[in-house]
Amino acid sequence: MPEENQQERTEIATPRRREEARKKGQVPKSIEINTAVILFITLIFIYFYGNYFINKSLYYAKVVFENMETTSINADNISRYTMLIFQKVIILLGPIIAVMLGIGLLVNFAQVGVYFTVEPILPKWNKVDPFAGFRRIFLSKKSLVELIKGILKIIIIGYIGYSSVKGIVENYIVLMDKDVYHIFSFIAHSTFMIGIKIAIALLILAAFDYIFQRHDYEQSIKMTKFEVREELKQMEGDPLIKARIRSIQREMARRRMMREVPKADVVITNPTFIAVALKYDIKIMSAPTVVAKGERLIAEKIREIAIENEVPIVENKPLAQAIYKSCDVGDEIPEQFFYAVAEVLAYIYRLKRKKIGL
Repeated sequence: MPEENQQERTEIATPRRREEARKKGQVPKSIEINTAVILFITLIFIYFYGNYFINKSLYYAKVVFENMETTSINADNISRYTMLIFQKVIILLGPIIAVMLGIGLLVNFAQVGVYFTVEPILPKWNKVDPFAGFRRIFLSKKSLVELIKGILKIIIIGYIGYSSVKGIVENYIVLMDKDVYHIFSFIAHSTFMIGIKIAIALLILAAFDYIFQRHDYEQSIKMTKFEVREELKQMEGDPLIKARIRSIQREMARRRMMREVPKADVVITNPTFIAVALKYDIKIMSAPTVVAKGERLIAEKIREIAIENEVPIVENKPLAQAIYKSCDVGDEIPEQFFYAVAEVLAYIYRLKRKKIGL
């Protein structure tokens, strides 16, 4: 633990660390992008939906005013009229609400994908600790950034609103001679243009905020070298233990290989640096097979076992090197070595026949 606490977080987070952070609710996400995109898309939708909205609103208002004299409001029909008005309001505002909800979901999906967790809302002591809350609100880098963002938004919205209204204020005078429809249209168009300018400015601010949120997220999940080593041990096992296991496996493979040397037909050497033991059984093998190979000390051991078991040893430097480099233990030799190995085996068979007097 002292080693972990003394180290700085300099290592990029591993996939497992990222997954653990995601489960805890730590994801790179900018609320400003949600706000700006929802505002921008909703304004565009209202621009095309506005005529239908106005015409329907005027139609409903006309129906109400035309039937005011014949409509009686009492305890029997007030609930019916209330539900009717509520239904009409939902019909008018429903598409706008659906667009805002859909855009909000799409923007969230684009930022964090399919993601659900209750970890952030679970009760934790540091959330109710007043000292921790004070530090989080007033002393953290994130709070400072949020303060700067808030000030920038106030300045941007204020400036755009002021400059836009100042540019069209002289047009308000001519509205005195216009009817209600033209006055409403002028106000709606002016409001739309101001909203679009504000939305574009907020989109630019949101882009910078998203870059900051990504950077802050990457910094928050960085790991120390100690944490990386510990995670590697947990996932793949202790490197020292793994090295020991590999060493034992190599030793066991070497012993099995040495047990095959007495069964070999010939050992081809370099003469002392490399040794390759070959076996060929015409009944079960399509080509000679490497049953053992090694260099330096292993090559010397193969030679010793071959001498002890009277396995012929043939010195052929080029052939020994070529087979050693191109074949593993248990492999049949490639076709390009057939002729050279056949000569060696023929030589061995001739020696055996002379030995037994044939």
